[in-house]
Amino acid sequence: MTTTEVQAFLGEAHKRLGAEGPPPFAIVLFGEATAYPHGVPYPQTLKDGDMVLVDVGAPVGGYLSDITRSYVFGEPSPRQRQIWNLEKAAQAAVFEAAGLGAHCEDLDAAARRVIEAAGFGPGYATPGLPHRAGHGIGLDVHEWPYIVKGDRTVLVPGMTFSNEPMICVYGEFGVRLEDHIRMTEEGPRWFTEPAHSVDDPFGYEK
Repeated sequence: MTTTEVQAFLGEAHKRLGAEGPPPFAIVLFGEATAYPHGVPYPQTLKDGDMVLVDVGAPVGGYLSDITRSYVFGEPSPRQRQIWNLEKAAQAAVFEAAGLGAHCEDLDAAARRVIEAAGFGPGYATPGLPHRAGHGIGLDVHEWPYIVKGDRTVLVPGMTFSNEPMICVYGEFGVRLEDHIRMTEEGPRWFTEPAHSVDDPFGYEK
């Protein structure tokens, strides 16, 4: 299977489910290419042991969705398991930091503390998190405010934004778990349910 075949499948699946047009983006990456946040300009063919990254969204009712899953085709290696679990912990730290009145940059900093404590980074250095930890979403896929250092927008009810502090290990692979947070009067709530584990990312095993 190639990445372009998966992209075609995603487009058809979204259409069948009622999306108002094809996905505006469908990033599909295998193996070493998963280390690059916005993809690579060439297709890849799936191999046993590859990290797989799928980042896709679709328009519905004038609004846009966006979700990313990373998982391993086959048995995860100890290194893949380590980085996947670290990504999961960084994503959880963003959620925990997303209290009413917090600044957007506080959430980015929370993810970096977890990643740097594991020996990655520091800051935007790789292996580590070389870009923002999230973005607003609604009428556009990427919209203000941004979960990044320097954005001191205060979190208030009604905001919806992504939580995706991707870990990039160039030359090996990358892991991005992207879910969305909605801010309510009671604080943060998951808009999409986070991945379960590297062995059962979609929660099929109950």
